[in-house]
Amino acid sequence: MLVLFETSVGYAIFKVLNEKKLQEVDSLWKEFETPEKANKIVKLKHFEKFQDTAEALAAFTALMEGKINKQLKRVLKKIVKEAHEPLAVADAKLGGVIKEKLNLSCIHSPVVNELMRGIRSQMDGLIPGVEPREMAAMCLGLAHSLSRYRLKFSADKVDTMIVQAISLLDDLDKELNNYIMRCREWYGWHFPELGKIISDNLTYCKCLQKVGDRKNYASATLSELLPEEVEAEVKAAAEISMGTEVSEEDICNILHLCTQVIEISEYRTQLYEYLQNRMMAIAPNVTVMVGELVGARLIAHAGSLLNLAKHAASTVQILGAEKALFRALKSRRDTPKYGLIYHASLVGQTSPKHKGKISRMLAAKTVLAIRYDAFGEDSSSAMGVENRAKLEARLRTLEDRGIRKISGTGKALAKAEKYEHKSEVKTYDPSGDSTLPTCSKKRKIEQVDKDEEITEKKAKKAKIKIKVEEEEEEEEEVLVVEEEESSVKKKKKKDKKKRIKEEPVSEEEPCTSTAISSPEKKKKKKKKRENED
Repeated sequence: MLVLFETSVGYAIFKVLNEKKLQEVDSLWKEFETPEKANKIVKLKHFEKFQDTAEALAAFTALMEGKINKQLKRVLKKIVKEAHEPLAVADAKLGGVIKEKLNLSCIHSPVVNELMRGIRSQMDGLIPGVEPREMAAMCLGLAHSLSRYRLKFSADKVDTMIVQAISLLDDLDKELNNYIMRCREWYGWHFPELGKIISDNLTYCKCLQKVGDRKNYASATLSELLPEEVEAEVKAAAEISMGTEVSEEDICNILHLCTQVIEISEYRTQLYEYLQNRMMAIAPNVTVMVGELVGARLIAHAGSLLNLAKHAASTVQILGAEKALFRALKSRRDTPKYGLIYHASLVGQTSPKHKGKISRMLAAKTVLAIRYDAFGEDSSSAMGVENRAKLEARLRTLEDRGIRKISGTGKALAKAEKYEHKSEVKTYDPSGDSTLPTCSKKRKIEQVDKDEEITEKKAKKAKIKIKVEEEEEEEEEVLVVEEEESSVKKKKKKDKKKRIKEEPVSEEEPCTSTAISSPEKKKKKKKKRENED
């Protein structure tokens, strides 16, 4: 059996002398304790030395990619084919390629791995003619060259530039906001009115840098930075300002902060242009679909363009909203419809009820653009432009559907009403601030008297109405009572007649106390009726 062993100096092919000892895998390391023992197991048959580091780099890059170098192919044809013996290989992938192209039987097993480890431990004694110093120098040079090659031809190397640029851009925005807030607050003690007049941060810092102290505004010319009306307003405010006096040292520190703000903002614009150019060069279709900032943030969130290309459209749609997604799943509520893709221009210009649909469609088309940019050889943005046009047409149909008028034919469109902004801002009424009377005391007294008379009249009318209503209610009650009494009398008469018919008159029956007391009861009832009438 032959063994292919790769070193930083060249290719070595060994002949196995005693194959019986290879069967004992656990004790094989004992046979390579010394160079003498190792020479009894394997013997060098051929050694193909590299001429320089460049040749060694080419050979090892080919081996890493699973390819056969020309030099290796020549050696294998010359020695292995003539021997007609199986070849032991450290890499199974390389063995498959050798078997496919050269039709040689290759072996890869744990025994081969132990054998390679033993040869590597006694490499100096098994390969004569190679000094240890030369071997170490060649190893170091090859390692450096291989690292440079990997870095140079890395598929992710361009993505890292975009990731770093967008991260730095976000950091610069945060720092700029902090610096400008500090600058406005600091200079506001000296000239507080300037912050209300000039709203733009960069213009504010440039004016401050040019003038400095508030006293210099009267003689300074700010026509390059401000329009004439604003300049006149600034000068007028500087003369009657309520700010405190500040020393020259304080002004110097504030001006130094202003220069920092201006420099950072200029660098930010330069970095944004750089990011635009890199995005158009690497992912032109993604840039057309969602813009350079959103595209760069998606790449940075995924780690690289290749990682982003492996994501599904549903994942890209909610990329950046992971917290909201897991919170919704935990509380069993509605999951988010969009993440970083919400900041794309197509989603921003849609109405709120269609944002979910457009973000879903945009995510699907964006994934196609990402995969085309990552794996396609063409660097044009034609596909992105075409897909964006389709999405814009779809957006128009969705928006028009909401304006469609219900009619007999269903084809007529309603006229869109003009939008009129109605401000809900309440104006301040200054009339309540004055303590002076608006009219004289005599007029006030007359007005009070008139008001009292009106209220008295209203009260009298209300009393009269109440009395009339009470009288009507009493009359109705009297009528109801009379009707009830008449109905009761009729019932009593009927009952008496029935009793007279039922009870036969007998002379033998003695007179009871009830018969005697009946006329007295009648008298009492008559008195009650008279009193009630």
